[in-house]
Amino acid sequence: MNIAVFGLGYVGCVSAACLARDGHRVIGVDVNPVKVKCIQQGTSPIIEPGLEVLIQTSVAAGLLQATGDVACAIDHAEVAMICVGTPSQDDGGLELKYVERVCKDIGRALADKEVYITIVVRSTILPGTALERLLPILEAESGKKAGRDLGFCVNPEFLREGSAIADFDHPPYTIIGQLDAQSGERVAQLYAHLDAPLYRVPLGVAEMVKYTSNAFHALKVVFANEIGNVCQSYSIDSHQVMNIFAQDTKLNLSPAYLKPGFAFGGSCLGKDLRALLYAARQHNVRVPVLESVLPSNSLQIQKVARILLRAGRWKVGIIGLSFKPGTDDLRESPAVELAEQLIGKGFKLYIYDREVTLGCLYGSNRAFIDQIIPHIGSLMRPSLEEAVSAAEIVVVTKRLSGDEEETLFRLLRPDQVLVDLVGLDGQGVQELEGQYRGIAW
Repeated sequence: MNIAVFGLGYVGCVSAACLARDGHRVIGVDVNPVKVKCIQQGTSPIIEPGLEVLIQTSVAAGLLQATGDVACAIDHAEVAMICVGTPSQDDGGLELKYVERVCKDIGRALADKEVYITIVVRSTILPGTALERLLPILEAESGKKAGRDLGFCVNPEFLREGSAIADFDHPPYTIIGQLDAQSGERVAQLYAHLDAPLYRVPLGVAEMVKYTSNAFHALKVVFANEIGNVCQSYSIDSHQVMNIFAQDTKLNLSPAYLKPGFAFGGSCLGKDLRALLYAARQHNVRVPVLESVLPSNSLQIQKVARILLRAGRWKVGIIGLSFKPGTDDLRESPAVELAEQLIGKGFKLYIYDREVTLGCLYGSNRAFIDQIIPHIGSLMRPSLEEAVSAAEIVVVTKRLSGDEEETLFRLLRPDQVLVDLVGLDGQGVQELEGQYRGIAW
């Protein structure tokens, strides 16, 4: 393809060089004449292992050139790739003037151009920016309609300084946020040779994946450092601890627990986290990230209470009381905490859990119930049907069996609202329309 790459900074240079190496005809565009001259002379304007060789080879082969002239770059381009910076403002927001300026320049250059072109945003932008800020500029300046006269995609990069070429060639996945199928198809062709999963998703999903990834990377660094500081206070080898920790790819380094939903609970997580925080305090070690976990968990419970208060319906069916499926353990269950808060606010509750029979609860589990909500027996219902039929609003706090989920959707009346804390599946959710509320979706 003929590709114009706007912005010859880190992302733009690496993208342009790798695309040219792959056989595309690439022209880089930048307002900085020094960067343009570097590319024209076959040298790299940035330091990155292996990049200068790629640039030199591609320039010599006639596959890579550079210019400061937007109209010239757009004249024969099939794809215009935006790679300019989006630095932080003082308040933490993004400075969008550079990417907006490029969109204006591209739009103006497209005003008299009849050939279909796909604009691809590689710059890191917050969800909604592409659709609400950039696309209107392109359409206003060009006089064209996206999805009809021009294509539009968001294609976030996952390039690390020092290993950018390897990251371009061996990504964990390729994300294409597409305005429409035709736009996404053209961009997908650029990466067809890569041995990596390719996801074609809505624009906002592509924008958010980049931020989710970087936030998690930052969280992992800080988490490891806080654990390391606690280990040091005990004279424990922190590297040995974390090396062993990382061997668990079933729970520790895996998709486990990484699904948005309700709060965590149970007899282990909260107890052990509080003990670790106590140990840190005893050794005068600050662990701000770990200290924030329990308050954040409580906020998810409070969020559900606010949803119910705003709904203005006071008869609530709670489906699920133990802290997770497959157990009757009620200790520190977020559903129990939710029930306690709702009782205090005057709600009338109808609770059903197929795995919880009060007469069969013993030991610390029974003691917990007797202490926290001793009148729970009067709130429990023996069947899903009874809990749902008495309620005005139904809250599902833990995943149901296939039969139970099917029964739930069959029982719901048009006058009832379903609040989903687990991510229910199936056609039933789609059919509820205005009756449905998700906690984090």
